[in-house]
Amino acid sequence: MKTKRVLLAAVLGAACAAGIYAQERTGAKTVKAIKAVRFGKLWDAKGRLWANAIVIVEGDRIRNVTTDGSAIPAGAETIDLSKYTGLPGLIDVHTHMTIYTDETPGEPMLKQLTTNPPAVEVFLARKGAMRTLEAGVTTVRDLGADQYMDIAMRDLINRGEMIGPRMFVCGYGLYITNTPYKPGINPPAGGIADGVPEVLRVVRQQIAAGANVIKMYASTGTDDDVTGFQTYNYEEIKAAVDAAHKFGKKIAIHSYGPDGARDAVRAGTDSLEHATDMDDATIQEMAKRGTFYVPTIDHNRYYLDSWQKIGYANGFQEKTKAFIERNLETARKAHKAGVKFAMGSDAIYTMFGQNTRELGWFVKAGMTPEQALRTATTNAAELLDKEKELGAVAPGYFADLVAVEGDPLAYINVAINNVRWVMKAGGVVVDKTKDRAH
Repeated sequence: MKTKRVLLAAVLGAACAAGIYAQERTGAKTVKAIKAVRFGKLWDAKGRLWANAIVIVEGDRIRNVTTDGSAIPAGAETIDLSKYTGLPGLIDVHTHMTIYTDETPGEPMLKQLTTNPPAVEVFLARKGAMRTLEAGVTTVRDLGADQYMDIAMRDLINRGEMIGPRMFVCGYGLYITNTPYKPGINPPAGGIADGVPEVLRVVRQQIAAGANVIKMYASTGTDDDVTGFQTYNYEEIKAAVDAAHKFGKKIAIHSYGPDGARDAVRAGTDSLEHATDMDDATIQEMAKRGTFYVPTIDHNRYYLDSWQKIGYANGFQEKTKAFIERNLETARKAHKAGVKFAMGSDAIYTMFGQNTRELGWFVKAGMTPEQALRTATTNAAELLDKEKELGAVAPGYFADLVAVEGDPLAYINVAINNVRWVMKAGGVVVDKTKDRAH
């Protein structure tokens, strides 16, 4: 009997240890940790600028926002950020997280992408994910990846196996046939769809794979190519929009030029990416419908700065510079017309960490710093259908908090360059405050 009891105790002990291990692996907690985060100032994105604010965090959510120190629960961990201004965790609604590359000397980034297998790409992408967090971005919408690497990365982050921003992903973006015929057996490339039946099939495929959002490329234009001629007609775009909406998903439509943009807006897209040279009628229709504009102005600046490391051929620069100016002017017109904006960096290659530079362009387009910040908080959260959980500092919201040094409501560069501390879902993921203590 004694031997049996010893064996039983050993089995129960092993089971208990396994249970503890499983808890650690999944991040499950029997008791929710409580933290009290003090800010000198706090912009809550709900219309209030707090002085000497205290954010009470319980688990991964915000329990309370107050100025009353006596409201801090007994035993709570206190984090003193009273030297800094607090912001909600920022949201970047246009990234390509899995298209990350290092700057390996002598090897163009484009070549690195073609030689790395998917498993290597997802593993390397953790570096870009960390740099994105360091920019104060705690949530991203990822708009295009190969072999469902974005879904894998999203799920790894959600399981706690990778540190990175919360991800909403699209799988493959839809695009027209762009490769020549090859004799023999050729499996269809992911995302290719020609004509309405194929568009419906590919939309359904992405949803079946677990996509959060649908992406469609309705024009040419990417990398060092700033052409923008329409590739999908209105009927095809409308089919994609209706199919996405039928399944309860939103859709983002890429169009560098005005024609694809016009048909995307008419068809009911939820967001329009990049679009330049839009006419007044299209802009007015966007304002009327509440279509979100994600101009991604800064990504072309990045291409100009990095073209040799990426591996582009010389000669594209003048066209790209002209495109940036027209992109900015279109954004200026859209802002004046009352179009809703959401911040999207189109971060790719080594651009991660520069995600919020887009906010500087928004101020150039006529926004106040506060209006620019809304594009990366409340507006972006609305676009994600998460306006009651993300993009603000308020009870019930995810505990996504950013501390910056300076006044971001006076100088937008404070939000871009002076991020010192970041919390995502109640966990501190970036802390540069100690580096600056002396």
